[in-house]
Amino acid sequence: MVKLIHTLTDHGDDVNCCAFSSSLLATCSLDKTIRLYSLGDFAELPHSPLKLHSYAVHYCCFSPSGHVLASCSTDGTTVLWNTQTGQTLAVMEQPGGSPVRVCRFSPDSTCLASGAADGTVALWNTQSYKLYRCGSVKDGSLVACAFSPNGSLFITGSSCGDLTVWDDKMRCLHSEKAHDLGVTCCDFSSQPVSGGEQCPQFFRLASCGQDCQVKIWIVSTRILARSLEEQPKQFVEDWSEEDVSSWLCAQGLEDLVDIFKMNNIDGKELLNLNKESLADDLKIESLGLRSKVLRKIEELRTKVKSLSSGIPDEFICPITRELMKDPVIASDGYSYEKEAMENWISKKKRTSPMTNLVLSSLVLTPNRTLKMAINRWLETQQK
Repeated sequence: MVKLIHTLTDHGDDVNCCAFSSSLLATCSLDKTIRLYSLGDFAELPHSPLKLHSYAVHYCCFSPSGHVLASCSTDGTTVLWNTQTGQTLAVMEQPGGSPVRVCRFSPDSTCLASGAADGTVALWNTQSYKLYRCGSVKDGSLVACAFSPNGSLFITGSSCGDLTVWDDKMRCLHSEKAHDLGVTCCDFSSQPVSGGEQCPQFFRLASCGQDCQVKIWIVSTRILARSLEEQPKQFVEDWSEEDVSSWLCAQGLEDLVDIFKMNNIDGKELLNLNKESLADDLKIESLGLRSKVLRKIEELRTKVKSLSSGIPDEFICPITRELMKDPVIASDGYSYEKEAMENWISKKKRTSPMTNLVLSSLVLTPNRTLKMAINRWLETQQK
């Protein structure tokens, strides 16, 4: 049975979006306002409507706690509001100033993704209110976004019909045509696919589009694990517990995920493991399994060996994570090892390795100042 219990008529123009928290209903409109209502009696809160946007408000969403509301607008901004007072917490301007069509909080509320009409997607730190990373899709406006339940991945959908998978470091992991006439919405199931008890890394994603279709997808965080293996610029020491879990899955060690999580093994702890700690602390009884884990860890230690030698970070290539010999400056303003950047571009990667934005030029300029600084540092190391 369906029964209408209330109708709200406070907005003066089309209402674009509505969202629930545990105690509130939020709505936003072409009339440039956001309105908040109590779920008890649907009375509008004293500090509503929220007014700051100078153009139409396209989307609004609550943080998981319900204490913060995000709204995004044609004016190119995403605004964070205190839902209890109506106070403006932050105004975050989309890179390029393009109209923002969608925004979503990560499950732990630490990040907010915003997608714009020019195809840019920004990832914001919701504690500092500063831009963390930015990326872009090739074609179309971004009109849909969703985070995986564990927060390690998020999906954007475009008006051209593409679904793109990003990790929490803003690396584009996968993209494909999903709907012929454009994506209109997408969302993850909160529950992992059955059969993944030891390594809950498979999630259902639903997408819908203007082609009159709803498609159900299986998204695996294994693509994140592969990304961690394929992109040496990622510091192993900075891996979270979830990153370590993804790495274990990529190595075929799914059975150890629960043990590592129970013992809060992050990147630093992973690199410090030895045969004694595996046996005595983690209680891994199988000698063969312990040996396999140690071999995989030793491979990681070899990869990060150059990073532990005291090399200044500005001397290290963001792609290879090794000391640069022939640094060049790309159009994104960052310096890279010449051969590594040339290989990056030759693989038809026209985006910046650091920002994921499209490179305005493929010209690489020798960074002679940096090269001289590296040579001087090498001379001091030989004394």
